[in-house]
Amino acid sequence: MKGGSGGGGGVAPAKRRWRGLAIAVLFLVILSMLVPLGFLLGLHSGFHSAGHMPLQRPSPSDVLKGFVNEAKNETGSINATPKTQQKKGIPIPPQVVMQPFTSKNISRINGKAKMKSDVDESEGFCDLKYGSYCIWREENREEMHDSMVKKLKDQLFVARAYFPSIVKIPAQSKLSGELKQNIQEVERVLSESTTDADLPPEIQKKSRRMEAVIARAKSVSLDCNNIDKKLRQIFDLTEDEANFHMKQSAFLYQLAVQTMPKSLHCLSMRLTVEYFRDHLFDKELSEKYSDPTLQHYVIFSNNVIASSVVINSTVVHAIDTVNQVFHVLTDWQNYYAMKHWFLRNTFRDAVVQVLNIEDPDSYGKATLSHLTLPVEFRVSFPSNDSAPAINNRTQYVSIFSHSHYLLPEIFKNLEKVVVLDDDVVVQQDLSALWSLNMGGKVTGAIEICSVKMDQLRSYLGDHSFQKHSCSWMSGLNVIDLARWRDLDISETYWKLVKEVSMKEGSALLATLLTFQDQIYALDRVWVLSGLGHDYGLDIEGIKKAAVLHYNGNMKPWLDLGIPKYKEYWKKFLNHEDQYLSECNVNR
Repeated sequence: MKGGSGGGGGVAPAKRRWRGLAIAVLFLVILSMLVPLGFLLGLHSGFHSAGHMPLQRPSPSDVLKGFVNEAKNETGSINATPKTQQKKGIPIPPQVVMQPFTSKNISRINGKAKMKSDVDESEGFCDLKYGSYCIWREENREEMHDSMVKKLKDQLFVARAYFPSIVKIPAQSKLSGELKQNIQEVERVLSESTTDADLPPEIQKKSRRMEAVIARAKSVSLDCNNIDKKLRQIFDLTEDEANFHMKQSAFLYQLAVQTMPKSLHCLSMRLTVEYFRDHLFDKELSEKYSDPTLQHYVIFSNNVIASSVVINSTVVHAIDTVNQVFHVLTDWQNYYAMKHWFLRNTFRDAVVQVLNIEDPDSYGKATLSHLTLPVEFRVSFPSNDSAPAINNRTQYVSIFSHSHYLLPEIFKNLEKVVVLDDDVVVQQDLSALWSLNMGGKVTGAIEICSVKMDQLRSYLGDHSFQKHSCSWMSGLNVIDLARWRDLDISETYWKLVKEVSMKEGSALLATLLTFQDQIYALDRVWVLSGLGHDYGLDIEGIKKAAVLHYNGNMKPWLDLGIPKYKEYWKKFLNHEDQYLSECNVNR
């Protein structure tokens, strides 16, 4: 009896304990369902704790896309508050609104803005560091058409992030093996394929298998910190890779714009060889070369085809070509090619003389060890004192080179010349330039008042200058050689070059100081500049300009030249010329 009664008394408490545990478990289950639901409803309603910004988790493809864009336009010093400031190398989701760049990125010298030397490669500062490459990159950016390759890269990106955490869980050894196998397969495919057309036929199956295994990996309970850490590592690697490719692209761009194209090199070599085969040496009309009553045009160039376009465009639009004499000053390397080209080609009634500026036997002291062409400087200034640096104006200012200061000695019998750069195209008759009254000024030029001497004060040092005087451009210049000799402009220039030789942009500063108060401002209708860097020029303005100046890196004879401006240059080529066809110059 005692045993029976004792056993019955022990069962009742046990049942009550089990009932309590069941109720507790049921409560926890219900709670586990309500808490996420409440969180989602609260997130949808927009609540969040103080000090945090609600961020929607982007898809893997969005993360990768956002990061690559950020890596290409890296922003190192963003004026963000501590709450929103991101570590370098971490992509900022598109929901975060970034504050604009402020003057913290600009140092001020004598009241004028100047960029700090450690400015990062953001989109706003790209032009400051890489110049016209950034403009060219934006205009020639290709859209991503290979969607499957992009999808595989995104899947690989996510799989790599989950794999280190999955492999540490012994119970998920099968999943980790499948994940590793899929990663290796996709890596092998991407190593052999760069476009959708290169992908193997069974790629759809591989993609679906990868997608399925990633979905299984996401369903496993993992430590989010490990995933976050791995993503950050991959982001940093991707950022470094993107930064490397941008620098590499900028270098290759600069190499392309500074290297003679293969077709032009072919043309120069062919003409040089043919010069010594033919017997055209005595066709020059030397009596016209030193006649001061004629119209003399001077071109400094080492480019046969560019100088030919300048002469041809000038002659085509000239009312009278009998009085036109062109002097092409070149170097030893291109001298014989130039000679042969202009001896075998005629330009109406105009005559062309080719001079080797590096030949000491011909010109004595009026020679240089090597030909120097007009120098171009990329100058950037803020639109106004309070404007952010991202809105800086960029000008390409071309000025005289050392070779220009030999003109009075080379052409001793001439009193006036018009100097044309080899990157110009003439669209109207230039005879009116010879009747200009320059009021005792040495040079007629187009002024650029967006770049004034006052803005260069930090470089000019103790030299006296007029604060509000404008800089000016080469390209089209009328030069009074008689006045040049009277004022001994060349001697003044060489003295200034020695004084400022240690400063940045010494040639620009020496030239601006030499010709201070000696510039006659030509009417702006004479020249339209910017065809070598500015994609936004007005087409009507181009058609009306007397001279088009392709200043900038994207010259019309380069593959990198701006396509819509090339047609104005190409129409002055002789497309039926044998050498141009054989060297593929007519492309």
